[in-house]
Amino acid sequence: MKRLFLLSLAIAFSGLMLNTVSAQKRIVINSEPSDAEVFINGVPTNLKTPTMIKNPGGKSFTLGLKKNGYDEGKVLVVKQKQFSGKKEYPAEITQRLVRNVYAQDPTIPSGAASEMVSRDNPGKTTLEQAIIRWAVDSDPQGARIFYRVISSIPAVVKNTNETYLQTTPYEETRPFNILGLTYENSRDVQIEFKIVKDGYETQVKRFNVRQALDQQEISAFFVLVKKSN
Repeated sequence: MKRLFLLSLAIAFSGLMLNTVSAQKRIVINSEPSDAEVFINGVPTNLKTPTMIKNPGGKSFTLGLKKNGYDEGKVLVVKQKQFSGKKEYPAEITQRLVRNVYAQDPTIPSGAASEMVSRDNPGKTTLEQAIIRWAVDSDPQGARIFYRVISSIPAVVKNTNETYLQTTPYEETRPFNILGLTYENSRDVQIEFKIVKDGYETQVKRFNVRQALDQQEISAFFVLVKKSN
């Protein structure tokens, strides 16, 4: 009986060791977002994240992740010294993919992203030809709308004075013909709307130009607050 118990224990321990060794031969691959194609040293694996790959061996390997709408993620994975003193690959690797804005917005192709709006070539850039929906409304309506450009790169894109549009509700389609603006630097530029109506508090909202270009819309709704006596 004792011999049978020892034999069972030895088999169980042996199975545990095999599972441990087997687990060490696998590496968990994750990505943010998921469902990215996995490449090892440039070779497709026909796997998508989250998944597990076989330990490719060697001192290092290149892990590549591809997903439509995102830049390819590449990382050199190198064996590192463990507590046991052995050098092993990490048991789990996670990569965060960067969205490729040009893949999502065909109206601003990558080759045109650096075209600058200027007086020398008015209306000719892809940026100026990208039509944006502008919409501003308020409750109650009839408020005067003012807008201006606010830039964190004034040496390139200048801040502007307030310009009167009309009273709410306001809606039209128009481009961003802001001098010095490119798609690349538009993240550093904002459009500010100011709403003014007699008897109500003045309100202001700001919108990032890059976000407006990507969404092809810049819109705002103001709930006006009566002035206290």
